[in-house]
Amino acid sequence: MKDSYNKKISNHSHEHKHEHEHQHKHEHEHSHGSMGPILYIIGLILYLIALFYKFPSDIFNKILYLASILFAGYHVIGEGFGDTIRDTVSKKRFSPNIHLLMTLAAVGAILINNFEEAALLILIFAGAHFLEDYAEGKSKREITNLLKMTPTEARLVQEDGSIKIVSIEELSIGDEVQVLNGDQVPTDGKIISGSTSIDESAITGESIPKEKNIGDLVFGSTINGTGTFKMVVTKDSSETVFAKILELVNQSQKNLTKTASKIKKIEPIYVTVVLVLFPLIIIMGLMIFNWGWNLSFYRGIVFLISASPCALAASAIPATLSGISNLAKKGVLFKGGSYLSNLNYIKAIAFDKTGTLTEGKPKVTDFYLLENIEKEKIINIVVTMEKNSNHPLATAIVNYFDNNIEELDIEIKNIIGMGIAAKYNGVLYKVGKPTGFTKVNKEIENRRNLFEKEGKTVVYIVEDNQVVGLIALMDLPKENSKTAINYFKSQNIHTVLVTGDSEKVGKAVGDILNIDEVIANVLPEEKSLVIEKLKEKYGIVGMTGDGVNDAPALVKADIGIAMGDGTDIAIDAADVVLTNNDLLKLSYAHTVSKRLNKIVVQNIVFSMAIVVLLVVLNFIGKMDIALGVIAHEGSTLIVIINGLRLLIPTKEKDL
Repeated sequence: MKDSYNKKISNHSHEHKHEHEHQHKHEHEHSHGSMGPILYIIGLILYLIALFYKFPSDIFNKILYLASILFAGYHVIGEGFGDTIRDTVSKKRFSPNIHLLMTLAAVGAILINNFEEAALLILIFAGAHFLEDYAEGKSKREITNLLKMTPTEARLVQEDGSIKIVSIEELSIGDEVQVLNGDQVPTDGKIISGSTSIDESAITGESIPKEKNIGDLVFGSTINGTGTFKMVVTKDSSETVFAKILELVNQSQKNLTKTASKIKKIEPIYVTVVLVLFPLIIIMGLMIFNWGWNLSFYRGIVFLISASPCALAASAIPATLSGISNLAKKGVLFKGGSYLSNLNYIKAIAFDKTGTLTEGKPKVTDFYLLENIEKEKIINIVVTMEKNSNHPLATAIVNYFDNNIEELDIEIKNIIGMGIAAKYNGVLYKVGKPTGFTKVNKEIENRRNLFEKEGKTVVYIVEDNQVVGLIALMDLPKENSKTAINYFKSQNIHTVLVTGDSEKVGKAVGDILNIDEVIANVLPEEKSLVIEKLKEKYGIVGMTGDGVNDAPALVKADIGIAMGDGTDIAIDAADVVLTNNDLLKLSYAHTVSKRLNKIVVQNIVFSMAIVVLLVVLNFIGKMDIALGVIAHEGSTLIVIINGLRLLIPTKEKDL
């Protein structure tokens, strides 16, 4: 299991290194500096002068066209030759790019004395690329805007009670910090005085502010409402929930979908094929179609433009980044575009029970007393006992009953393996497990059996060794778990509950949520074996969990999904993190994944159809350089804009 975990982490590292290299190259290609637009405008002006003003000698017009090419397309030429040389040397094989195709097409047009068309080609290509950079960068900017939300200062409460403004890097765990109304919460912590409402949309994606009181956790980078409070720092600024979100989002930009990676890999091969076909087109024009040298060479140049795979190269990356940005705002963080793409293909999804499907803590579901028992007195006694108990179910019992109970002056005794006992007015009272009690009313016995069949834990209330009542408790499913399960079932995805609890408890939760399959009594080390068997049976499998014991299964699954409140080990092992622990967000992510794959297919089909159309029109003489480059760059912009549609949230009705 450890080897499996290490293998996946190693694979992640390798992928991230590869994608980082790609990212560096991609940014280099599209980073034209602040002077880029200015030089482009100069080139455009020179072109317009040459186009509309005819000098006595056309040599001056040609010089202006050449100057226009150099000013407007310096980056096209530089990246065409420069990056091709660098990539060829580093990869030890010929690795041309799209910019080289356009540069060679412009050079070819100049060689046959078409200076005007050469300049127009570069102007349109370079101008379109500025627009493409802006459009493609929009999804990145949406993600990068998160960085602007990082707080920089905090109001540190000093020992004498005075306030000192400090950098958040100076805060230490245990420091007290004051947060004024409207301020950003500087780091993760716990409220120790005051109350407020906090906008946690940056963390959870939920727009409705949450009420916060003493003892509640608050998260760095969230926005305080109208109240003022003091908090104690619980995490270093580099370890906050928001810091981890930024880390995951940055990581996601360096990991592309398989489709995008394949497109990047085939791009130099594709361009090489086009370059090889270029002289063959000229030879065919001369020997088969009798076009003549000039026309054959001209149509060869138009072929270079028409067959350029710019639109194909832009088919996946902008769409993927847009989808990741969309989901980040909703509190769903993908560690890479490949995981978002693959989510669409899962055939089965397994869920841990406690903390994933359920609240992770028991709640009282049923309370029953015999008719002749004084209810108010018993409640007061039981709650007083439980308030002073270290019993794991005590908090749930106390929270269930009205806070206005009368606390009694009694001493309790914890009985290991049974529960608690106390004497009040000379009467011995006990609250504990049903085992060991023989004086049990038939009605109570029947109710106990019924509740236990429903997967509930039952404790008896005992007065002088006579069982007078019972309390049933259960770790209840989260409000949105059933909706999420129903969604996955509607998508023909097999749902599985994997739990270490008894089959009775697991089946009870499974029945409530309408889950297809329940696998109970599973030891922590066996969870990954369950995932392995599911993969053999169904193919691509997802796993959702939150605990240390879920980490091996999260690694083994094709897509591991961790709950944001889960352990660091689970989050590190997973491929997806749900920051607000809401499984409905996972079903939302699945709809985005479906949209992503649909849009990428649309883009690929459209881009290749345009290439075929332009090549055919070129062969039948219905295409020239200007029209070719306009159609080519226009199709690229359409593909990018189509991908940017994923920035638009999916409507709830689509779930």
